[in-house]
Order: sequence, then structure tokens, then C-alpha cells
Amino acid sequence: MLPRMSLPLSRTTSLDPRLLAAAPHRWLFFVGAINVLLAMAWWALWLVDARWQLGWLPEAPLFAGWVHAIVMQYQLLPPFMFGFLLTVFPRWMGLPELQRWHYVPVGAGLFGGQVAVIAGMLFGLPAWVQIGLFMTTAGWAYGLAQLLRVLVAEHRAGKGPTWHAWSCFAAMSLGLVGLACVLAFLHNDNAWWMFVAIKLGTFGLLLPVFFTVAHRMFPFFAGNVVAGYTPWRPMWLLAAAWLLLLAHLLLELTHAYAALFWVDIPLALFFTCILLHWWPREAAPGLLWVLFIGFSWLPLAFGLYAMQSGVYAATGEFLLGRGPAHALYIGFFGSLLVAMVTRVTQGHSGRPLAMPNAGWFAFIVLQAVAVVRVLAEVMPDAGLWQALAAISWLLAFLPWVLRSANIYLRPRIDQRPG
Repeated sequence: MLPRMSLPLSRTTSLDPRLLAAAPHRWLFFVGAINVLLAMAWWALWLVDARWQLGWLPEAPLFAGWVHAIVMQYQLLPPFMFGFLLTVFPRWMGLPELQRWHYVPVGAGLFGGQVAVIAGMLFGLPAWVQIGLFMTTAGWAYGLAQLLRVLVAEHRAGKGPTWHAWSCFAAMSLGLVGLACVLAFLHNDNAWWMFVAIKLGTFGLLLPVFFTVAHRMFPFFAGNVVAGYTPWRPMWLLAAAWLLLLAHLLLELTHAYAALFWVDIPLALFFTCILLHWWPREAAPGLLWVLFIGFSWLPLAFGLYAMQSGVYAATGEFLLGRGPAHALYIGFFGSLLVAMVTRVTQGHSGRPLAMPNAGWFAFIVLQAVAVVRVLAEVMPDAGLWQALAAISWLLAFLPWVLRSANIYLRPRIDQRPG
């Protein structure tokens, strides 16, 4: 690989859009930050329109709940994931950093794809939804190819294998399969394909990526800042997590909901044991605590899944509805999104590794949003509480997004490149 072409950095603090292409995390985190607001603004508007029957929106070309799940799993979170992975893959393997042509097209596809999908849903334009999903798939495939290039370069250099990288690559590959399922649904209108895409996005894509990154990075972070901390991250944990998550996925895909507790109880116990091993016993900075507090939503979510499955097996009642899923999406994914992206943004902009006020605000409000959204499934007037949760998500993220975007558009404060 050629050395990265450095952009001339201004000695002032003025905004410079050219800096977005200076590093993978700058461009893709910027895309992800904008996608966070666009995706939830549309969903909040749809929920408000549906709850109060306002008639603001035209008839949607696809079922909005499905599109919401696809946007969240394949368009909102993935820019952050690609931005992180395209940054750390070469570093994990001791290889040269990537050039802008390796990552700029990825963000373009993921950003343009989400804008087109949301515009299609807002204005009742099915062709736009299809174009957006094709753009997303193209950007995803390009990004996956760049990750594979790094893995191949590692092998040719006689290094590795770096199992964390291979685990993330496998999950991102399953993500591409999920997008192919969405495209298959658009082609033949068979709802089974959309069902597979949604379940694959949760248990084959997002959870393996988030857990793999946590397994590699959280003990490392803690070991650097907590006195006497002993990092614990045996590699068998990765294999066990994959086996359990794929078992859950298989049961979901075969509609064996009454048997899910046989897998979800072990998953809840598994992640609880990991959390207890990782939990700092001494004083730690806030930027570390938010990682472990966010991670604690993972065993809680699988505890809710296990309870839901057990009740269903005993009574046939599907208690909590989408509550366990939103404990994952908002509690786990949302919290760790704020925690991890804030840490990378602080460190890679030359700022102190400390939680800023906007980060604390987003993180704390998200905890309340997660609780409200889970409980909304069993509360009277669920539509009202779902709409309030979506609006609160926007309020939580707005200051954080504005602050983060401002950083990505400015030079590092230490004047280093990147």
C-alpha cells in the first residue's frame, strides 16, 4: 500500500470540509452522525403521524417497521463500524494506513443510500427506496473488499491471523448477505427474505461486531487507566459467543420461539460473567465507565429474551413484544455507540480522553430512552410512548452529533495529520 496522501492542515481552527477525507474515521463517523439524526427524524415523524392520525405522510411504499429495522441495522450503525474497522485493521496488523480512495466510496454509498431510502419513504417513491438499498449494498461491498485487502496483505506479510479482524470481517460479510436478502425481497415480494435480513442484522452482524470490538478493546482500555487491572480476554470467548449467537439466530429463523430460552439463558449468564470479569474494581475515568455500563445492557437484553421465551412456552403469550430487541438496539448498541465513538473522536482529534458534556448528556438520556422503549410494550397507549422515545433519541443525540461533526471538520488540535 502507498503511504497516505496528507492534506495540508490549516493552523487555524476554521472549518475545512476537505479534512473529512483525511482519515477513515473522520468521513465515516461524519456520515454516521448525520445518519443518526436523519433516520430517527423520519421514524419519529412516522410514529407521531401514526399515533395521532395526522395524515402528514403519503402511503409508504414498504411497511415502515421493516424499513426502520433495515435503516437502523444496515445504514445508521454501519458507517461507524466501517470507520472504526478501516482505521484499526491496518493498526492491528502493523500495516500502512489506508488511502482515501479505500474509504470515501464506502461512506458515499452508505450516506447516499440512507438519504434515498428515507426520501422514498417520506414521499412515497418506491424507486428511491430501491435505489437507496442498491447504493448501500454497493458501498458495503466496496468496504468489505477493502477489509479483505488488509487481511490478504497480513497473510502475505507472514503475520497473523488476527482473529478479532477475521471475526469482524465474518460479521460484516453476513451483513452483505442480509442486504442481499433485502434486495431479494424487493425483487419477489416474499416477506421471508425481509425477516431473514432483520434477524441476520441483529444476531449475525451487529452483535458479533460489537462484542468482538469490546473483547479486544475494553480490557485494553481498562488496563491502561485502572491501577492493578488485569485484562481478561481469552480467545475462546469469541468462539463461544459466535456459537451461541448463531444458535439463537437459527431458532429465530425457524420460529422456534418457545425454545429460545435454552440459548438465551446461557447467553445472559455468559455475558454477565464477562461483565463481572471486566468490571473495574478501582477508580476509573468516566469514559471507561460508560463502556461497561453500556455493555451491561447485553446480559439484561438476553435475560429479557429468555423470560419472553419461557412465558411463551408456558402460556403462548408473547410478553414484552419488541422490548428485548430495543434493550439491545437502544441500551446496548446506542450506549456503546456514544461511548466508543466519543473515545475514538477524542483520541484521534488530539483531545484528552475524557467524556465531554455532550457525550454525558447523550449517554444518560439514552439510558432513560431504552427503559421507556422497553416498557412501552406493556404500557397503555404504546404508540404514545414509542413516539416519545423516538423524539427523546433525537434530543439525546443532537448536541453530540453537532459537537462530533464540528470536530471532524476541523484540524486536530495537536496539529498532527489524520
